[in-house]
Amino acid sequence: MKQTQWILLGLLTLGFNAAATDFSVNKSNEKYIPCFSKNGKVLLTPSPEGLWSISAHWENDWPADWKYAQADRFEKNGDWTILYGSIQLPEGTWNLRDAYRAEGDRVKCIRRFEWTGKETLKEVTLSIKWQTPSYTDRVMLPGVINYGNPSGYKHGGWMPTFDKKVAPEAMFEEHHFPMPFVSAEVEADGTLYGVALHTLPTLVPESNIPDMWWSLGTIAQEDSTQLTLLSGPVAWNGKRSFAKALQRAPMKYGDTWMNVEPGGIIEKTFYVETYPVKQRGSGFIHSVDTSMDIFKPYYVEDMPSFSEIIHEKYRFACKRYFENDKGAGFCMYPENYGPHYVFGWCGQAAVPGYALQRLKPFLDDPKVDEKIQKSLDKLSEAPFNESGFLIHYVVNDDRWEGQDPLSQGQGMNNVAKAIIVAKEGKFQYDTSKWETFLRKACDCHAKRILSDDWNPVSTNEGFLISPLCIASELYNEPLYRQAALKAADYYAKRHLSMDEPYWGGTLDATGEDKEGAWAAFQGFLAAYELTHEAKYLAYAEHAAYNALCYTVVWDIPMPASRMGNHAFKSRGWTAVSPQNMHLDVFGVMYTPHLYKLGVYLNKESLKRVALLMYRSCGQMIDPFGSQGEQLQHTNFAQHGNMSNIYKFRGGYAEGWTVFWITAHFLNAAADFMEIDPELLK
Repeated sequence: MKQTQWILLGLLTLGFNAAATDFSVNKSNEKYIPCFSKNGKVLLTPSPEGLWSISAHWENDWPADWKYAQADRFEKNGDWTILYGSIQLPEGTWNLRDAYRAEGDRVKCIRRFEWTGKETLKEVTLSIKWQTPSYTDRVMLPGVINYGNPSGYKHGGWMPTFDKKVAPEAMFEEHHFPMPFVSAEVEADGTLYGVALHTLPTLVPESNIPDMWWSLGTIAQEDSTQLTLLSGPVAWNGKRSFAKALQRAPMKYGDTWMNVEPGGIIEKTFYVETYPVKQRGSGFIHSVDTSMDIFKPYYVEDMPSFSEIIHEKYRFACKRYFENDKGAGFCMYPENYGPHYVFGWCGQAAVPGYALQRLKPFLDDPKVDEKIQKSLDKLSEAPFNESGFLIHYVVNDDRWEGQDPLSQGQGMNNVAKAIIVAKEGKFQYDTSKWETFLRKACDCHAKRILSDDWNPVSTNEGFLISPLCIASELYNEPLYRQAALKAADYYAKRHLSMDEPYWGGTLDATGEDKEGAWAAFQGFLAAYELTHEAKYLAYAEHAAYNALCYTVVWDIPMPASRMGNHAFKSRGWTAVSPQNMHLDVFGVMYTPHLYKLGVYLNKESLKRVALLMYRSCGQMIDPFGSQGEQLQHTNFAQHGNMSNIYKFRGGYAEGWTVFWITAHFLNAAADFMEIDPELLK
């Protein structure tokens, strides 16, 4: 008969902390096996071969000939549960140790590997592996894989995915991760649970190549899913030792092993958590909160101030202002293409018409009211067709062109907010052209959405919800309200389960992105503020947390590089998408909405991270008030010399300064002014 002894920490039945992870150690056949559970359901265990696994051989671009060991000694030391073991190799012995301790809702572990051989051991790979009781592909790797990335995989195949048959290994350098964790939703006896492995990202000592980091991700087994850390090897979409380095292609990133000298000691800290999941598709939310709690990225005193950022961004906005006998506006990117005004996306030409009204106390410009009036008057001339209005005015040709619902929704929202502020203000703007334009746009899109054949391709039409909500109150028009709520309910039904994660919120990516999540978040929050129905607040929370997954919560150390020159701090910036893996300032756009959500949910962490995101993204503004779009925190590049993957990290593509990089700061600052002007001090 098998003799079993259980040592338990943080039991749910004690009633102190219902979210606490249950950790236990099972003694069986003189071996000690740790596991993590919830409500009596075992959810994470070591692989059956052993708690520890080490490879000292490299074959076919991957570690091979793994050696395993179980713990053969156990002790309690204060709050710590400590397990010991060893792996015998012909060249010597690895002494192994795990130390576990409850920390809040999670369990912290420090894993120690000590090489006692007399010679350097080459081609070494160390691992940390925890596996679920059954296979699941519902995994979240923040900024990298969003519940498998089904949309990105179907629409181009340039994005990482996770699937037992096609892409069973999804391992990425830790610096790819804005929030360094991998989580999964798993069923146990018909009940849904979440599990997660969090890591403290680190360089790998005694590495074979420079600037080599641990890799984090997941590996599919026949009957389980492993949450995994490896000391270097990467893999995705069926390719081993290839990194997600380019927008539409991988690059070779091999030989990622260690050469461990005698006496070498390597330690790795990680956290494990298990928790109940109330609704399918929401399991990642708990782990986002945990990641923020681990890193506590909220300190802002070393960041630029609101006032400093607003002044610099307005100074640059004035450089983009253009006027001739045809009208005036704020140009998207005049350096290469000449002056042109673009609604939404990269152009955001309608933002100043709203934002500068709110920000006038910060501005010393006697002509600001004239710029507001003339720029919105010009945009209000946009011609219409059955799909809405054209979004792009080419000044030199006096021509309108281009159309997409995403840009229309963003532009409509700016015009709607500009009208509201203008009606409140002391300066007498003539809003007649703006209102005629907005009514016509809302009439068109409400009709489209309310038609039986409305079937949007992606989450991009979520940007229409907020302006329809605003206009429904502004003009007491029930059709606008009806269309807005139909769209909100539609997108909730489509995305909350995460069978199809939010996607398509940009014009240059083909799958999951934070912009798609933002489209839904903005729409759901507008629906809540219009109706005060609790369901819309719940929808907003889900979409907001999906967008928040892209926010960097740790300061990623940079090599000698452009960003290294500036002592750049990455916390608060946002990773773009699984397809375009650089940092940008886009998250600034929704910081006021995150702040408001924190107020509504009574979550201080959301309010604090929102303020951090705004101020942190004020870094890298140059003496001319300009700021580049692409910061390379990881082994990924879209511009410059893209031939050498080992030189990507720390790079900075600063030439592409489209107007959204300025407009989003002004827009968000104006929104913060509406919430509380004291926040900007």
